[in-house]
Amino acid sequence: MTDLTIPARANGQDGHLKRPAISFEFFPPKTEDMERNLWETINRLAPLDPKFVSVTYGAGGSTRERTHSTIARILKETALLPAAHLTCVGASRGEIDEIVDRYHEVGVRHIVALRGDPAGGIGTPYSSHPDGYQSSADLVAGIKKRHGDVEVSVSAYPEKHPEARDFDADIDTLQAKVDAGATRAITQVFFDNDLYFRYLDRVRARGIEIPIVPGIMPMHNFKQARNFVTRAGTTVPDWFAAKFEGLDDDVETRKLVAATVAAGQVQKLAKNGVDTFHFYTMNRADLVFAISHLLGIRAKSAQKAA
Repeated sequence: MTDLTIPARANGQDGHLKRPAISFEFFPPKTEDMERNLWETINRLAPLDPKFVSVTYGAGGSTRERTHSTIARILKETALLPAAHLTCVGASRGEIDEIVDRYHEVGVRHIVALRGDPAGGIGTPYSSHPDGYQSSADLVAGIKKRHGDVEVSVSAYPEKHPEARDFDADIDTLQAKVDAGATRAITQVFFDNDLYFRYLDRVRARGIEIPIVPGIMPMHNFKQARNFVTRAGTTVPDWFAAKFEGLDDDVETRKLVAATVAAGQVQKLAKNGVDTFHFYTMNRADLVFAISHLLGIRAKSAQKAA
């Protein structure tokens, strides 16, 4: 049986076990059915008392209003702390500043600041808006200048950003985001924990001390998810892919395998001192709830529900 004891270095100074901190990412719904599904997911996961929940922002701001309305509803109807994703793509500084002001006005105090994917999609050349923020570090600085009470999280890349020249250049970018005011980095999806720990060593060697939170994605639909993550630069190891062989049409078994694989990954991270996890939920609660349970996280019945 797997031992889920978290080592002392992940705990407080008194050596007592520390409950892992978790957070969840959702995406804004496009239809009424997707809206209903999202709120069922939020209701299911809210009692796990996440540190925050983030809501994504489509390429070029394509989901801008849906992101805002989802964030506003979370604030109004739940006790959760929402973090709004925001990108530099396809908008002027003035437009982005207005979005930041709107979020601040409704009570948002946490933004996930990203450069964003190229307007033509991953793999196409990126070009910034001529009157916009030129980089994620610029965006972080702009947010902090307008509203110093807003916490800003940013992205990190255990396999380096696909466009970065090398790891040193990639960590230069992370350093610039930290210098601009970022206080947390959330990683791109990874499936080999050694990649995460090697990246963490590089970051710490550069003197960057902010939390580098591992981003975990349970693969509900392996084929679809693999296509998505590999375009973003994530390596899917052969041993990982082999676990899903022959399951394209077997949804129930695929879910069990996905939960087992992701649970194994977070358990190993926890045993090596990681005590914070960010889950890319894909607006589904089942696997994330099960994995959180295996981390020792129990639902709080007193949690205000939506």
